[in-house]
Amino acid sequence: MSTVADKLAKKSTSKTSAKQVRLRLVYVDFWSAVKLSFLAAVALAIVTVVATFLVFMVLTTTGLIDRVDELFVAFSNGDFSIKQFLGLSQVMAFSAIVAILNLVVITVLGAVVAGIYNVMVKVTGGLLVGFTSN
Repeated sequence: MSTVADKLAKKSTSKTSAKQVRLRLVYVDFWSAVKLSFLAAVALAIVTVVATFLVFMVLTTTGLIDRVDELFVAFSNGDFSIKQFLGLSQVMAFSAIVAILNLVVITVLGAVVAGIYNVMVKVTGGLLVGFTSN
């Protein structure tokens, strides 16, 4: 009786002729590049906010922020406390601002890179890419 594994083994031993195709990438659609870079930037923004939250919670839980605050209070004779500026709301607001700025910058950079590539294709003729079918 033949099993699925036996059928797959027979298929893998038979030689198939792989067709090779060489294509030249001569155009990157501007709006596709903008959409793709925007989605990548959204993912990076989410990672930034979550990572900031996790790092802040680890620093708070381990008591490192309290120790640094004691150091600043000792050097400033009680005039300056770092806890005034490093609360969860302040840290998350700063993280959100950085994430939004990164979102804008990465989206614009994706559009600029697509435009630069389309201009450079006129000089170089494009990127040669090879594909095979198995």
